[in-house]
Amino acid sequence: MSRTRLRDLVLHLSSMVWVALMGWGVFALDRVSNVSAGRLAALTPTPDRLAQPTLPPAPTQADRGAQVYWLWCLPCHGDRGQGLTDEFRALYPPEDNNCWLRGCHGKNPYEEGFVVPRYIPPLIGPTALQRFATAEQLHAYIQVNMPYWRPGILSDDEVWMVTAFLLRENGYWPGMEPLGPANASRVALRSPASASLVVRMVERLGTSLLFWIFFLGSVAVVGGGIYRRWRSSGTGASREVS
Repeated sequence: MSRTRLRDLVLHLSSMVWVALMGWGVFALDRVSNVSAGRLAALTPTPDRLAQPTLPPAPTQADRGAQVYWLWCLPCHGDRGQGLTDEFRALYPPEDNNCWLRGCHGKNPYEEGFVVPRYIPPLIGPTALQRFATAEQLHAYIQVNMPYWRPGILSDDEVWMVTAFLLRENGYWPGMEPLGPANASRVALRSPASASLVVRMVERLGTSLLFWIFFLGSVAVVGGGIYRRWRSSGTGASREVS
């Protein structure tokens, strides 16, 4: 095999690899960005995003967990599990959407009040729950530490309900059977290494930037390969003519 044909073959293979990587990257980013797409309706089934979710005729443990979440978790973690974002706080009346005003949940809160942290993490989405390895760990954390202002007030059944709900919304648990001590340790929450890498990249750069990196890199490699082949074929043809 001549050096020219070998070079063309290498360029062709590298182009195919880059196109495949771009396709994998777009698929992975889409998968990560839409982990809970289509399942959030259980939390907000009415146009009013702050309304209590309704139960289906035969509610599962996770369905009941949606109501526990609405009652105890939504005010801080958001109606869609997005965390205490500016967009979520804007759903409340103007006089109630600044959580850190003096006398509210800032310094010197009202009697029996509490100070709200400036950052409250999301519970649903591509970067949620990454600190927990299993459903058992998540359940134990909620049971001891939540809700933030009254830890331990939830019954054990309620903790399992909201744990099942969060797992279902994040795609870790189908929610059709009860979650409990017998099976929680076997429900893994952490993604495989490759998926975790994508999650970290998404968290740092955002999906749009990563998409364009993959896309432009692929275009550059494929275009460069085509250009080199064109130059090579043109040079060869000119030599034959001469």
